[in-house]
Amino acid sequence: MAQAGTRNRPLSPHLQIWRWGPHMFVSILHRVTGSGNVLGLAILLWWLGALASGPGAYAFFAQVMTSPIGYIVLVGVSWSFFTHMMSGLRHFVLDIGAGYELEINKIWSIACPVLGVILTVLFWAILLLR
Repeated sequence: MAQAGTRNRPLSPHLQIWRWGPHMFVSILHRVTGSGNVLGLAILLWWLGALASGPGAYAFFAQVMTSPIGYIVLVGVSWSFFTHMMSGLRHFVLDIGAGYELEINKIWSIACPVLGVILTVLFWAILLLR
């Protein structure tokens, strides 16, 4: 039973008292990009379905995905994938017990989104320059 003076006290700290940092941003970004990867999975399934359905369905898929909006979606999905992958590798390192030092954690928290952008640019450069 709660004591009389502690009934209205919050059970956990509110967001207003936390000082925001890169580690919080990359944690939220990891969740957002994980959800964004669902769109990538839907596009992949559409592509596989179009391949199995014949030339007409595949031509329609190719027409939609090679439009300017299609390229924007594909670049966004690839950015989501690479950013999520970098953040996942960061979480893997944290799960083995390394990288909890404040400076190391801050460096890798900043590096994850930056590496996601770099990998996306490299991926599309390879695709478009071939």
